[in-house]
Amino acid sequence: MDCKLTVLCENSVAVPHGLMGEHGWAVHVTTEAHRVLLDTGQGLGLLNNSRVLGVDLSRLDGAVISHGHYDHASGLPDLLSVSGGIDVYMHPDGFVDRYWFKDGQCREIGIRHKKGYLESLGARFQPVTKFTEIFPSIYLTGEVPKITDFEPPDATMKIRAADGGWQQDELRDDLSMVVDTDKGLTVVLGCAHAGLINILTHVNAMLPGRPIHMVIGGTHLGFADQRQFDATVAALDQFGVQRLGASHCTGLANCARLQHLYGDRFFFAAAGTRWEC
Repeated sequence: MDCKLTVLCENSVAVPHGLMGEHGWAVHVTTEAHRVLLDTGQGLGLLNNSRVLGVDLSRLDGAVISHGHYDHASGLPDLLSVSGGIDVYMHPDGFVDRYWFKDGQCREIGIRHKKGYLESLGARFQPVTKFTEIFPSIYLTGEVPKITDFEPPDATMKIRAADGGWQQDELRDDLSMVVDTDKGLTVVLGCAHAGLINILTHVNAMLPGRPIHMVIGGTHLGFADQRQFDATVAALDQFGVQRLGASHCTGLANCARLQHLYGDRFFFAAAGTRWEC
């Protein structure tokens, strides 16, 4: 089966033809039979960029929200204004109130819109907690087991505890999409909060015997220390990935390092990037 990817939202743009960059992520995935959107960005560039790139969001078979952060889900109202009623696959924890703490500052970073409001616009939320095939050869990872000792949760991300204080946000809702193609598996990440190596290990366990051909999306390595980055690279080599398209929360510095390490196997997945997988 063939698969085509078009990045609609990302922090930067790949082509100078009217696209908008934003801190966020959205990628359009097509197979021979289905069209699915993973994430929606902040809602700044989704509709503009889809028009510029000739992607018809009214013909989607479904949408996926990789996790409940504003930069991945706040474009849902814009999407629904074009798609109408549509199945939206996500983990039930996606609507948890979420906050970011750093350098004495606190910011709210959860989904900007209430579930009821989005349902009134046509969203039909489909809960996903386990590895699930949503369309033929298109899977969602569901919750990813945390097995590595070098991919900790991001300490800046918090949720309210039962006693009214703060606790670590484990981001159980972080999921990725997997497309089984003729070349092997294509893993489309959201932000990889579950850990890139944890995700790929889970995919291998769920689809044994299928090689991972491509990985594309946010790797969250932009927030990793040197130990985590080095351990991730060492473990990544064991999966035999042929194409690595990093973006969004990977950070420009670590994207440059990955380009140096992987050479022609690496590409930067900015808005406007198109790839056949």
